[in-house]
Amino acid sequence: MITIDSINIRNQKVLMRVDFNVPIEHEVIKDNFRIQAALPSIEHCLNNRASVILMSHLGRPKGKRNSELSLIPVGEYLSDYLQKPVKFSNSCISKDAIAVSKNLLPGEVHLLENLRFYPGETENDSGFSHQLAKHGTVYINDAFGTAHRAHASNVGVVKYFKTKGIGFLMKSEYDFLFNAIQNPVRPLVIILGGAKIGTKLKLIHRFLKEADDIIIGGAMAFTFLKAKGFKIGKSLFENDLMETAKDIMKKSKQLNVTIQLPEDFIVAKSLSITSEITEKILEDFNNDEIGFDIGTITLNKFLKVINKGRTVVWNGPMGVFEDPRFRQGTVGIADAVGKVNERGLSIIGGGDTAAVIRDLNMMSSMSHISTGGGASLELLAGKKLPALSVLEGV
Repeated sequence: MITIDSINIRNQKVLMRVDFNVPIEHEVIKDNFRIQAALPSIEHCLNNRASVILMSHLGRPKGKRNSELSLIPVGEYLSDYLQKPVKFSNSCISKDAIAVSKNLLPGEVHLLENLRFYPGETENDSGFSHQLAKHGTVYINDAFGTAHRAHASNVGVVKYFKTKGIGFLMKSEYDFLFNAIQNPVRPLVIILGGAKIGTKLKLIHRFLKEADDIIIGGAMAFTFLKAKGFKIGKSLFENDLMETAKDIMKKSKQLNVTIQLPEDFIVAKSLSITSEITEKILEDFNNDEIGFDIGTITLNKFLKVINKGRTVVWNGPMGVFEDPRFRQGTVGIADAVGKVNERGLSIIGGGDTAAVIRDLNMMSSMSHISTGGGASLELLAGKKLPALSVLEGV
């Protein structure tokens, strides 16, 4: 794939797909991580006397206009950050919006309204794609968070451009989530947490063949523990994936990959603030108790594995991190993964895990923090992403 710094963009109008799908409350941006991640590509264009037309989605308006999902607050943020006016069009494909783009001067920025106000975006409609393409002379995709979707703005639009490529963010995501895993510095340790196995099955199956250790925590661990016959009380588990869990553990032995599972938990009867909290090994679970975080024995066990790792990939918290009573496991793992960066690669697979790292103010401690949730899972699992595939070999 051609990267933006390999393209002569001087005096060009760069139509750039970015991922500005950020949390906004009462017109205030609550987390600017994805916007900040796109800025290097935007600034590269401006510094090289190109004009920039930015397009993004926000939320899930399902093809209908919704003022609460407008990108206007993002435009205001960009204007403040870049210290220049940002033109805004409340339509993506109107004649007026296209005229604004065509009349941009070098160094000017034009932000289009939410792509998903139009059903043609998610339907990858050719007509909608063609209209979007009229905004620019060069196409750049720097929106990794949607790379696993075949939409108009990241797949359909590409055929209308002779000059096209990826931005710095997309290149970084690909380098860390694909290239670095193809031939990793070993030991390679995969850490998986979160609630459900289903979303991470492809990832697990891939790394059964490639990882040295797979650590499984969070609520998803209970399905494996239940499959092994352990008491888990009323803890969350996926009954329909019990046989799958057994099959995964059987394959791990055949492939000589160690699956590390929890041995103790921080338990309570509910998340109520009045519920008594204790730390218990599995054998001592009562039938009405729920595990909400990994315990001290488990944390120390996991840390020994992480501390030997040279390439560590982490996706999913170890417990109900949002509750201060159940965050010790996730905090402990985060600290250990951050130290991996001193001797190798620490890769954070986006989504909730990226939010945890930002909340702990540990972003500078990691080699890479992905901006994509679903996209990072699929790329790590070795799948081809539509938005990248369409740009390969061009």
